[in-house]
Amino acid sequence: MKISTRGRYALRFMIDLALQNSDQFIALKDISGRQEISVKYLEQITSLLGKYGLLRSVRGQQGGYKLAKPASQYTIGEILRITEGNLAPVACLDTAVNECPRCNQCKTLPFWEGLAATINSYLDSVTLADLAAQESAVAPVSERAPLHAQRP
Repeated sequence: MKISTRGRYALRFMIDLALQNSDQFIALKDISGRQEISVKYLEQITSLLGKYGLLRSVRGQQGGYKLAKPASQYTIGEILRITEGNLAPVACLDTAVNECPRCNQCKTLPFWEGLAATINSYLDSVTLADLAAQESAVAPVSERAPLHAQRP
């Protein structure tokens, strides 16, 4: 599993909105400038996130985007599943029904299922608010503790 540019940019976009901590709509061009992501690319991301109800938007001069709910109510897993699709680490877990003809005799399947469960559990344990809080207290990467180590 490798998170694509779309997934990474979606997280940056959502963190930016969370950091604004505002009830006002934020213009896409402002977020584009702060995040150094093209408006055109962000339009694709906002279309997808809006389709799933993660954003509220208003058109026009005072238009823009804001989170549809508090940042603490979004999990990183939710955002990444919308932008990336299934987060399975191997292809045989990438479908609702395992179509691999070796499924019944596969010795590695339990390992991959465990890895997928661990990944999904971790992604669902971290909220957008968690990342926004970490973002506002930026330290060099070498000095940062992993998010799971920071939680009580």
